[in-house]
Amino acid sequence: MVQDNRTLKISSVVTMDDIQVVESKPLLVDRELPGLREAVQQLMTKEADVETPFGSVHCTMKGVPKGDRPVILTFHDIGLNHKNCFDSLFDHEDMQEITQHFAVCHVEAPGQHAEATAFPPGYEYPSMDQLSETLPVVLKHFGMKSVMGIGVGAGAYILAKFALDYPTMVDGLMLININPCAEGWMNWAAHKISGWAHDLPNMIITHLFGKEEIHNNHDLIATYRHHILHDVNQTNLHHFVKSYESRRDLDVERPIPGGHIHARTLKCSTLLVVGDSSPAVDAVVECNTKLDPTKTTLLKMADCGGLPQVDQPAKLTEAFKYFIQGMGHMPAASMTRLHPPTAAGTRSRSHTAEAHRAHPHADGTAESNVDQAVPKSTEVSC
Repeated sequence: MVQDNRTLKISSVVTMDDIQVVESKPLLVDRELPGLREAVQQLMTKEADVETPFGSVHCTMKGVPKGDRPVILTFHDIGLNHKNCFDSLFDHEDMQEITQHFAVCHVEAPGQHAEATAFPPGYEYPSMDQLSETLPVVLKHFGMKSVMGIGVGAGAYILAKFALDYPTMVDGLMLININPCAEGWMNWAAHKISGWAHDLPNMIITHLFGKEEIHNNHDLIATYRHHILHDVNQTNLHHFVKSYESRRDLDVERPIPGGHIHARTLKCSTLLVVGDSSPAVDAVVECNTKLDPTKTTLLKMADCGGLPQVDQPAKLTEAFKYFIQGMGHMPAASMTRLHPPTAAGTRSRSHTAEAHRAHPHADGTAESNVDQAVPKSTEVSC
């Protein structure tokens, strides 16, 4: 018999009475080597420029796809890249429970990643529809079978279009600040008159943040103005913004019982998210009216600004946990109450794990809309 901490080899002549069971101990733990988890994650991170028919797409893959589990795939908003759009969410300690189960792939629109070179004069930037067509190539490149998408603003639109065209590749979507409608002609005319180069940073700030945030949270606005001006090549950003401003109405139609059985809509579970002071509130509510009520939940986050993943990452992570669990993943995940407010003047409504698991309504009642046909989508306030 040969025995050590990790293996136990038994010859055929040894009886059970002769065996001594030695408790195994992990070779390394986080408290013994601070930062070990971060170091391992860094080793498992790889970046690639994926060539597609519509340009090169910069991707950052963290972790390795695990069996048949979907990969979490993110897509950022205009003026941002994957770091300043999603780092506050994925670096949050509560998110680690999710990312230990799923690989994560951050996708950046052509030319929007850090240190990207400027596109040459006359470059034809892909449309929003074409940007969604880059994603099947990304999945194939990394060997991903399916994804759970997290998109913000323009990225939410792109992921929704991708899910409409390739429903078998998308298990679920968390769409933050999605606007399913084409840009109004008055906004388009205003931007043309004011001049893109001069107005671009201000236009993006008003796209990302509400008036209250802009007037009251000067540090946050200054930080993101710096991101817009210095983290993304301005020529390339101009192209991406024009593409987003030229988007078409998202071709979705709410299925009606007894009505058109082939209505074009999202087939996957969908969580729509918006902060209650976000400039995107009306657009997200409009999107909610267009989606299948049996598969859609609208989450309005109280005392939350234009970027919920930055403003309240703990609460958003908790909501995402319940969303994932509702899809049949992570059944043993710890489901705690939503975190209490972290600053004076903020408030949050905490619910028990059981109530969240059933998708609570704003009035405190709970009703699941994942498996039941109901006349309207579930609306959740937290």
